[in-house]
Amino acid sequence: MSQSNWQALEQKLFLRTVNRTPVTLVRGQGAWVWDDQGRQYLDFVGGWAVNSLGHCPPVVVEALVKQAKTLIQTSNQFYTIPQVELAQLLIEHSCLDRVFFCNSGAEANEGAVKLARRYGKLHLNGAYEVITTYNSFHGRTLAMTAATGQRKFQETYLPLPDGFVNVEYDNVEAIKQATNNQTCAVMLEPIQGEGGVNIPGDDYLQEVQNWCRERRILFILDEIQTGIGRTGTLFAYEQYGVEPDIMTLAKGLGSGVPIGAILARENVSVFSPGDHGSTFGGNPLVCAAAYATLRYIIKNEIPKKVKRVGNYFMTRLESLKQKFDSIAEVRGQGLLIALEFNQEIAEPLVLACLGRGLLVNKVKPNALRFMPPLITTEEEVDKATGILEGALGEIRNAK
Repeated sequence: MSQSNWQALEQKLFLRTVNRTPVTLVRGQGAWVWDDQGRQYLDFVGGWAVNSLGHCPPVVVEALVKQAKTLIQTSNQFYTIPQVELAQLLIEHSCLDRVFFCNSGAEANEGAVKLARRYGKLHLNGAYEVITTYNSFHGRTLAMTAATGQRKFQETYLPLPDGFVNVEYDNVEAIKQATNNQTCAVMLEPIQGEGGVNIPGDDYLQEVQNWCRERRILFILDEIQTGIGRTGTLFAYEQYGVEPDIMTLAKGLGSGVPIGAILARENVSVFSPGDHGSTFGGNPLVCAAAYATLRYIIKNEIPKKVKRVGNYFMTRLESLKQKFDSIAEVRGQGLLIALEFNQEIAEPLVLACLGRGLLVNKVKPNALRFMPPLITTEEEVDKATGILEGALGEIRNAK
């Protein structure tokens, strides 16, 4: 079947929830993918920050094959070894004490909010409200749509569940003003990924943590996009001198296998049996893949390499900024980077890059987001930057 036929068939079968880039991918290796016509592309979308070790990393493939031949699913009625091994590795390398596994980032955030509300009921006189920020993104369930401070995601589904208050990001005074006797937690992304790779001031997270400690409310960090080495440390909170009460993970944890996690401090771990659960969450197959991913990242000091390559990529993008007036800003941390323009040219740039063999993500009409695998090299950055330069020149010459 031809590429056009595959895409035409998709148009007949799928609910219209995404505008796909017109390419049908069939194979991947490392930072590269191939379409059904045999064309090769450098992948700087990375499964939306999921493919931490690239496509089909041998260490994860080996773990999946071995586990698939041994035990795939049992439910959480029973103990399984891969689940306990992954939990131990996460706890040993974070500031938190307890973990729960689920299937996605949205589920992890749902669970974190349930945990915070349970804590509020037990320790904060029934407080249940969670403060989040504008331009945040916490998932697409109905409750997480309310938590996500972007009107474009919310207005279609009004009325939304209550209990969420959206305030300005990087503004601790806005959080203070929104806090009342019904507030049980503040939930933030250390860096807003889907919102445009928005990086807060150096003291913001620390000031928010101090406020939460002062008011005895919970400090929740959504590290679904920033965690597992993406920003140059294993977790982004390490770079800001803070320690959350609850942290959520997903995306890069399984390097392509769907898994999410809630981590919490001992004194916050107030769930009792029956309060929360998941049929598929933390099954042996996904935990084996996540354990192999995390162990490889830690053992090979991948976050240090991410910091080095990320800094190099930022330098190369800054050099493009000197050549093209359309580039307004380069911002990012590690291998989570945005290129913002003073014109709405992101969509034609995605297509121009595609034609030259580079996959990129339009995060806003005037911004691209880069989330390549954590194993991306400087040489691959050079290749991507060269393609991007050609695409920018094409856009400029077309005017």
